[in-house]
Amino acid sequence: MCSLPVPREPLRRVAVTGGTHGNEMSGVYLAQHWLRAPGELQRPSFSAMPVLANPAATATCRRYMDRDLNRTFTSTFLTARAHPDDPYEVTRARELNKLLGPKASGWAFDFVLDLHNTTANMGTCLIAEAAHNVFVMHLCRHLQMQSPELTCRVFLYQAPGKESYSLDSVAKNGMGLELGPQPQGVLRADLFTRMRALVGAALDFIQLFNQGTVFPAFEMEAYRVIKGVDFPRTEAGDLAGTVHPQLQDHDFEPLRPGAPIFQMFNGEDVLYEGDSTVYPVFINEAAYYEKGIAFLQTEKLTFSVPTLSMQAPAPTPDP
Repeated sequence: MCSLPVPREPLRRVAVTGGTHGNEMSGVYLAQHWLRAPGELQRPSFSAMPVLANPAATATCRRYMDRDLNRTFTSTFLTARAHPDDPYEVTRARELNKLLGPKASGWAFDFVLDLHNTTANMGTCLIAEAAHNVFVMHLCRHLQMQSPELTCRVFLYQAPGKESYSLDSVAKNGMGLELGPQPQGVLRADLFTRMRALVGAALDFIQLFNQGTVFPAFEMEAYRVIKGVDFPRTEAGDLAGTVHPQLQDHDFEPLRPGAPIFQMFNGEDVLYEGDSTVYPVFINEAAYYEKGIAFLQTEKLTFSVPTLSMQAPAPTPDP
């Protein structure tokens, strides 16, 4: 399943982006801190650049101003002729594509790590486009091994045949960190500290790769998105029920046919009528109400990831 060519040169151009959603505060405050004091992001073979991705939304503590920035990095938006009436996030996506890309080009950044929070009980979640990126899968494995006592799951968000749309997709390699639960506009010290440690471990992995470290093959477990499931609604489109207590906060746990998924306002239960076991994620995520998503259904995969190594270690650049 892993088939994307691995980097054959050291990764020199690395960015860490926070505030893609302006009310997800762990990434917001980490990016702002590193813009003032970037030394924490330096490694012997490279120095990561901190980026505050959505300054306008961050200033008002909103997810976005006009549209979701993290759904705007597709060719439809990036290559269209600019217009004064363009939504703010479309203009900002083009700016970021110019800074970190251009997307799908040889001039793009080698790696972008994008920082997010969720109101759902996702714990520590590593978000990648798909399983075929050998480098990113090894990075995920490395992060999982740093704190084996903590659950750290891999979520594959890209549907087959669809263009990637996230900020980190402008780089040659990229992934997202998603930590929760954390309310929008709130900063929790435990998640802030955890995210900071994960960023440091990710940069350490890139340093090891640049030094020529060989990472052995392994078996990876991940969760691949199937589809979104909307809330039950009235004919007028209003909510007619909400996530069932037996489903709430059980992200990544098996949902079997016949199990309750919604509790109607009239007291009735709505049961899962699928034919197979699925694994719900982003259950009752606050930001997804506007998208008509109560949770995402995923399938659990296990696949082989081949050995990762660079052709030869490269010398550390002179200071």
